[in-house]
Amino acid sequence: MMVEKPDTFKLAPLRNAPAVAEIRVLESGDLFAGTNEIMIRHDGVIYRLKITRQGKLILNK
Repeated sequence: MMVEKPDTFKLAPLRNAPAVAEIRVLESGDLFAGTNEIMIRHDGVIYRLKITRQGKLILNK
């Protein structure tokens, strides 16, 4: 039995495929507005998003 290599597979068009939603890009400066920490409520739970001294983002529950 021969097995096809992945690069030889033919891609069939997807039927009734949903349109690809555009992904929103937000600037961190717009979110933080001069602070280094914000709170985000998701499904009733508060999360803390913080910019570290090294400029990285940390998300805590």
